Amino acid sequence: MRILAVDPGDKNIGIALSDPTNTLASPLTIIKHLSRPLDAARIAALALENQVELILVGQSIDEEGLPSPQGRKAARLAAAIRDQTTIPIQLWDESFSTQSAKAASIEMNIPRKKRRGHLDNLAAASILQSYLDTLHDHNTP
Repeated sequence: MRILAVDPGDKNIGIALSDPTNTLASPLTIIKHLSRPLDAARIAALALENQVELILVGQSIDEEGLPSPQGRKAARLAAAIRDQTTIPIQLWDESFSTQSAKAASIEMNIPRKKRRGHLDNLAAASILQSYLDTLHDHNTP
């Protein structure tokens, strides 16, 4: 079973994919945001191409545990994806995914110029890795 993760943004949408054992998340691609229906169709197509069984959509949560304005946009994108596919969709807290992506890009020695604006797929991988780690924590005796 593979999982596709989505990091929705106003300009770009980061996409990441798990390995078949659901142990590691890897950045897959960045989609340029066009419109919610078109974005949802492209995400659903990527999910089918990669034979995923779950689509994880990152959702920002505020201090009170409620979706932020960006989090509500993520929920609307998740609903639009549901209209395009029968693959299950799950929202997942994306807190600190961009900061994790920045730290990872620094660790990989990616030059500052190249880091700018290219963190979306790394953020999606960070969201997915947090989900995978939680899965493995719950399955460990």
